[in-house]
Amino acid sequence: MISKQFQVTGYSEGYYKVGEFTPPRWVDDGLAKPITGATPRYGDGRVVAVPEGIVEQLRGIGDAVYTGTDETAERTRDWWPGTMLAHTDGDPATPDAVIVEASGVKQVQAVLRLAAANGIPVTVAAGRSNVTGSTLPLEGGIVLDIHTMNSILGFNPTDLTAECEPGVFGDVLEERLQTAWGVTTGHWPQSLGLSTVGGWVACRGAGQLSTRYGKVEDMVTELDVVLPSGELVTLGGRQRAAVGPDLKQLFIGSEGMLGVITRVVLRTHALPDYARYAAYEYDTFEAGLDACRRIMQRGVTPAALRLWDNMEGDYYFGNGGNTLLLILDEGDPRLVDVTVDIASDEAATTGTAVDAEPIFQKWLATRFEVPAQNAFEDDGAWMADTLEMTAGWSQLPRIYQRVQSEVGALEGTFVVSAHQSHAYTDAACVYFTIQGTLPIKDRAAWYRAVWDVADKVIIEEHGQLSHHHGVGVVRTPYVAESLGGGMEVLRAVKQALDPGRMLNPGKYGL
Repeated sequence: MISKQFQVTGYSEGYYKVGEFTPPRWVDDGLAKPITGATPRYGDGRVVAVPEGIVEQLRGIGDAVYTGTDETAERTRDWWPGTMLAHTDGDPATPDAVIVEASGVKQVQAVLRLAAANGIPVTVAAGRSNVTGSTLPLEGGIVLDIHTMNSILGFNPTDLTAECEPGVFGDVLEERLQTAWGVTTGHWPQSLGLSTVGGWVACRGAGQLSTRYGKVEDMVTELDVVLPSGELVTLGGRQRAAVGPDLKQLFIGSEGMLGVITRVVLRTHALPDYARYAAYEYDTFEAGLDACRRIMQRGVTPAALRLWDNMEGDYYFGNGGNTLLLILDEGDPRLVDVTVDIASDEAATTGTAVDAEPIFQKWLATRFEVPAQNAFEDDGAWMADTLEMTAGWSQLPRIYQRVQSEVGALEGTFVVSAHQSHAYTDAACVYFTIQGTLPIKDRAAWYRAVWDVADKVIIEEHGQLSHHHGVGVVRTPYVAESLGGGMEVLRAVKQALDPGRMLNPGKYGL
């Protein structure tokens, strides 16, 4: 029923472009300035220009090729607030690049072979819904735009698997699956209509119902990947095999730095007709987190345990400032009823039951709304960002308290709120929203300070920097410390697959 609701209401009240890049709201509001600055806002100064002779060869390979500062800005612009900061100041976010659109595997292979032979970096992009700067070409070179690799290739009704290309947008895929085959991926990110399947895989994404259906790494059964050499490999396809490591997982979450994903096979599920929900209030966010922990450790997996802290509970639902928990599930009625009954029993031991109907309906109606990131008024500015992370249940209360306190103490910060969006038996994802009001000239410094302070807390308290948005530009400064000895393993994998450091250079410190 929850997944079916998409057929009725669609995505984001129609505020998006179907099957193509949707600009963030600040662009439609006319806040993007002409690019007049000379120095890129991001990167370490290493820039690789593409010679005109190579550009001409690319024109013979790709479906379309674009060059120049304005084209680079328009065709690499994403949903990261860092890009917004640059473009609303009239600065380039990155060096100029050559944007090559490709709609077929052979084109992808040809571009990578040409780039490898000439030492030119390649950054892959499609939906550009990322909020971390993961598809920005920090060293110029080539941007390989694969959003037109957007075919749904087939469906296996016995295995319940769907096969598609990486440029398929989430809403297009889900509509086809539901109407043609009566199934759903169960993958419902807030960015559904802005994001592509390839982006989900590359950033190890998660949807709103992940407690029932899993994250994207749980859904992918097979991948085709073009390596930096131009070689095409197929990984996976042998479910639960014990023939060495699961190599497809190397590329799930690799953010385009190890290879280019060109085909994905996903598990699907029969489209449910039945849903049930319940709601409870708690005095504190910490008490709500503990209730969610106990529910998960009872062994039930409702589609979602959505916990809003006191500030968000009041802001979104007008509940008077209490922490609010929404339990919801969909599927076979017998399984759903048992799941919600057990979850409710546990929730009620420390919480107070409230009328779930208006809460569920409000969440259902607004779950795909993508908020604004920036606004100007006179000489001041308001801006916002979200920061999601994951940690064990024992660590989350202190991380929540410290991020609220320490980010809240930064001059200009006026809101630090949070909700828990994804839960497991041992851990959960907490999703912070941070807002500031400050002079326009101070925006970039405040923004960097927010991330510095928050990620320092997360590392010190033994959390993980990201649950589903990935690293990109914004988290790169903290990756080595976060991974510890694992960073050398990652460097070795990168060196083995991409010795020329060609794919998405500058991210992860690689």
